[in-house]
Amino acid sequence: MFSEILRATGMYSDMDVRLFERVVSVREVRRNEVLLQKGEVCRSLALILEGAVFQYKDNLEKERDIIDLHLPNEWVFNYTSLLGQKPSETFIEAFADSRIIELSLETVHYLTGKSLAFLQLNRVLEGAVSRLQFFDQAMTPLEKYQFILKTRPQLVQVFPLKMIASYLKITPETLSRVREKMARGEDIS
Repeated sequence: MFSEILRATGMYSDMDVRLFERVVSVREVRRNEVLLQKGEVCRSLALILEGAVFQYKDNLEKERDIIDLHLPNEWVFNYTSLLGQKPSETFIEAFADSRIIELSLETVHYLTGKSLAFLQLNRVLEGAVSRLQFFDQAMTPLEKYQFILKTRPQLVQVFPLKMIASYLKITPETLSRVREKMARGEDIS
């Protein structure tokens, strides 16, 4: 298991894999358990082995603005807080009972001190940047929904449509209209 996790980020020796196995921790997380509180500094990365996790901000109406949705084999962390070591503006919470691998910054520094191969873990950070760029693009609601259906179809199987709509930065009503028109095969402008 650990070798596949590491090899998704680069090339590692068998000794690197054994070192990784010795220092990482697997953690059980219950549904609704908060992994990162707003105002707390993010000090670790987590890889979801099983379950689902989401990242959100509370808005003025005391609702959740979904920042990101995470499924198995995806890394979870607050990019801005982790890199800047400043208080998080978002929460990270388990949507379902989950199993995660937790990798603290101290552990990452220890690993890179033992083997420069672990610098390849930076690819995990690059993945977060590409997700952030998704919302920098001027996409219609249809294009946004089609994009997640193409790149991350499991999201619509795991998370409620209200959360999907918030993640796409559209209203639930707009998402319903998009889905209805897609189901009828209509051209959506």
